[in-house]
Amino acid sequence: MENATPPSKNWDIVCAGELLIDCISTHFTDRIDTKQSYRMIPGGSPGNLCMNMARLGNRSALVASIGQDDLGNLLQRQLEALKVHTDYLARRTAPTSLILVSRSRDVARFEAYRSADHLIQADQLPEALLGTTRLFHSTCFGLSRQPAQSSILEAARKVRQFGAQLSIDLNYAAKIWPDREAAQKVVAEYCALEPLVKISEVDWERLYGRPFDRAEEAAHYLLDLGARVVCVTLGGAGCLVADAETQQFLAARSVEVRDTTGAGDAFWSGFLTAWLMGKSPLDCARSGRKMAELKLVHVGPLPAAADREPALSCH
Repeated sequence: MENATPPSKNWDIVCAGELLIDCISTHFTDRIDTKQSYRMIPGGSPGNLCMNMARLGNRSALVASIGQDDLGNLLQRQLEALKVHTDYLARRTAPTSLILVSRSRDVARFEAYRSADHLIQADQLPEALLGTTRLFHSTCFGLSRQPAQSSILEAARKVRQFGAQLSIDLNYAAKIWPDREAAQKVVAEYCALEPLVKISEVDWERLYGRPFDRAEEAAHYLLDLGARVVCVTLGGAGCLVADAETQQFLAARSVEVRDTTGAGDAFWSGFLTAWLMGKSPLDCARSGRKMAELKLVHVGPLPAAADREPALSCH
């Protein structure tokens, strides 16, 4: 499959969506309504992905909105330390958004306290940025509220007109986007633009309101909507990667799980970096698996820099 883009592009990836603070419990727990100690770290799926892409040596730019507060300062410093481009990061009068998260070996529980994250305006996504990126990425979380939803959708349409590739993480949760029917419509609009799609079995059940039976069915449903490649992640079982011509299963490998928060973003950073290198979808998934393994055994964010070649090994 041909996916190379001319090297004249300024950015390997532009991510648009939520940047916030994750307050993660310091001990494993299935609940957040009990007394816990929490560790405060930068979070939000596009923010995590953008930082992980930068750790892997990609030229990364983030479009997001944060508060004019100390938490916003913390987030901006973290991005700049990793050399993520922050010219399109807006500082709003609303507070920086925050999420309480349970540290988990399975699916984390969370409560979101949203303020500035969805205040992404169209002027943060100029054509001068959109026309100079190889990849443009967003999420269900980022698309869940206005004005971010309209701003990101319009940007995605422009990116396709410029001939670049789209990507999306369908990290749907009813707590974030209560109107499931509206979410399905927006997802269909985005998928019609031929993105690379990541969805978990849990996200599938949340978004479409029906049991997850077979990964192949979920993949083909999204391919029929227009997706170019679909990666269905299956937790400890592995993942299925499919396009219009093939579907292949990649088994997970056993690791000591210390922290699952951000593992999906780590996986997708490996996948997309390999995609930018011209790898096949299956090899992209192998690189994603390697990055997810690095995250699962590490509490908190990944180290400041990842050794690109070992991290993206297809073994």
